[in-house]
Order: sequence, then C-alpha cells, then structure tokens
Amino acid sequence: MNDIVLYCKSYSKDFLRLKNLLASIRQFNADQIDFYVSTPESQYDELKRYIGAEGYQWVSDESIIQSNPKVPAGIEKTKPGGLSQQVIKSEFWRLGTAQNYVCLDSDCIFIKDFKKSDFLASDGNPYTVIYQNKEYHQLAFNRGYAKAPRNLQIEAENVKALFGRDGPNYYCPCPPFIWSAAVWSSLDANYLSPRGITLWDLCTPKQPETFIYNEAMLNYRAIPLHPIEQLFRVYYYDWHYFLLRRLGESIPKLKENYLGLIYQSSWDLSLDLGPSQKSIFSRALKKLKRMGRYLQSYF
Repeated sequence: MNDIVLYCKSYSKDFLRLKNLLASIRQFNADQIDFYVSTPESQYDELKRYIGAEGYQWVSDESIIQSNPKVPAGIEKTKPGGLSQQVIKSEFWRLGTAQNYVCLDSDCIFIKDFKKSDFLASDGNPYTVIYQNKEYHQLAFNRGYAKAPRNLQIEAENVKALFGRDGPNYYCPCPPFIWSAAVWSSLDANYLSPRGITLWDLCTPKQPETFIYNEAMLNYRAIPLHPIEQLFRVYYYDWHYFLLRRLGESIPKLKENYLGLIYQSSWDLSLDLGPSQKSIFSRALKKLKRMGRYLQSYF
C-alpha cells in the first residue's frame, strides 16, 4: 500500500480540464507520486481519446462504489451527479491503494514542483487542510457577495451539529484535500455503522463531504492534527478572479505561497467539453453579467 497517492474523480464534461491537470502533474511531480483517475466505466474509451492512457492509473467509479458491501448496486443513479461525485471521492480509500490520498478536481492545476513532504508531516501522517477562511469571507462581504459565505456557514453548522461539536467553524471548501483512510474508516466504525447508514445517506447538499471529513477527524482523532491552509489559490467566482488580478496577482507571484490554482468550473466554462445546454439568450445574459462583474473590479 502506498503512503500517499493523487486521485481525481472526473467525467466527460471535464476531460479537457483533466488533460491540463495531467500535464501539470507530469511537469511538477518531483517524487513521482502515483496518480489515479476514476470515471464511469462507460466513459473510459472517451477518456483515453482525450487524455491518452499514460501518466495515470484508471479505476472505475463503479469499482469504488462496489468496494462498500453495504451500498446497493446502482445507488449513484438515484442521486444527483454532484452528490454522487462527493461520495465516490470520499470512498476511494476503500480500494486499499493508499493510506492517504490527495483528492483533486479536474479544474486543479499545479504550478510548481511538489513532493510528498508537501502533504505528509515528518511523522508520516497527513497534513489536514483546515482553516476559518476569514480572508475570503470578508472579501465576499465587502464586495456584496455575502450569499456564498452564508451558505458555507450554514453547512458548517449543520455538520458540527451531527457530531455535537461547539466552537469555530472550520472550512476546506475546495480541493486539494489531503484525506486519510484512517479518518474515513473511523467515521464508518464510530458513526455510520452504529446507525446502520452509509456515507450515501449522511452526505447531502446541506452536509458536504468536506465538512464531514474534518469533523470526523476532530471528533475521533484517528490521526494527529497537523493543520495547514489551502494548498492552491482558489478563484471561487469570476468576480474573485477579476479583483485579485486587478490587485496584481499572477501565476509567478502565486508560486510564493501556493502549489497550484483553480479556476472553478462552475464559472469558468471555457474548457467544458461538448456544446452548452443553455439557450442563446441565457448564454448572452451570462456574458453580460460577467462583463458587469469585470467592470466592478475597478471600483
């Protein structure tokens, strides 16, 4: 079993993004950490067409789902796609490939050399990305975009309540996540199994897997807490990207503090594979609103 691997759960719409991620891993993976990619079985041939078959090890989403014998076959077809993706990513540990894994999304890009020591502490345990995210929350409030931080706050409170923890809200809303199989296993043994449920039951839009992992780690202490902040610069929304660029941020400067960056696919649609399902009017309105947010970054 590896001490740590890289892992990305992807699907066809994101294959062009995944291609960029793979290229960055090939360029900057100083310790040659193994990279795993999972997709639905039905999309494997398409995956190979767009990114080739080298530089990663493929596993099917179905194999990850089936690795938990308590989960009914085909459960992913009964859940929204975004929720299925959250649970599949969280269940990757069950394949037994590694003690820990760096969970990436397709829209991640490494921008400088990275090593195992960026993810594992000197005692062999993983760092935990856990912080209060005050800088972004304050910036969102200042710029009139308070809705997203408010929603994150509600999600954090929901998951804290599951574990009965009082105190500050801790966040890690975007990858890369450094996840320990021991933490996920402790959640299964101490919370899920005694209640006769699985992560497919616990994980909901109001109870995301990122909060569940951190609260399980804080509650069951399966690993020592080695806290670190975000490894990548995340541009949560287009207004966030426009504003930080306006303040002089650039990729060469980001290398001072970050291993990579993320242009979140929820707003950066330039690498979506396949035609848009939106109407011409909807796409035009979206572009107009984006232009407004771009101009707003000057004020």
